[in-house]
Amino acid sequence: MPWFVKIEQGIVDKPIFDRYVPAHKAYVEDLIAKGHHAKTGYWQRRGGGMLLFEAESMEEAQQIVAEDPLVKHGCVKYDLYQWCIVVE
Repeated sequence: MPWFVKIEQGIVDKPIFDRYVPAHKAYVEDLIAKGHHAKTGYWQRRGGGMLLFEAESMEEAQQIVAEDPLVKHGCVKYDLYQWCIVVE
């Protein structure tokens, strides 16, 4: 399966953002359970992060990202890319 990456930037105040972090983490755990090999994290500098995951297609990746609680609640703006691995 291809890899995809959502690179995001927070666009709401931290207390609002933090309200949705538990749901985001649960969502990523569900992606892992479904075989998407997802990983999520944030940049050391406050204000952004990344979700890395496998999906069958860009269309599926877009659907996955659209259901992320941080996206659904307007906490982040993001770019979505297919990541083409060169060396593993």
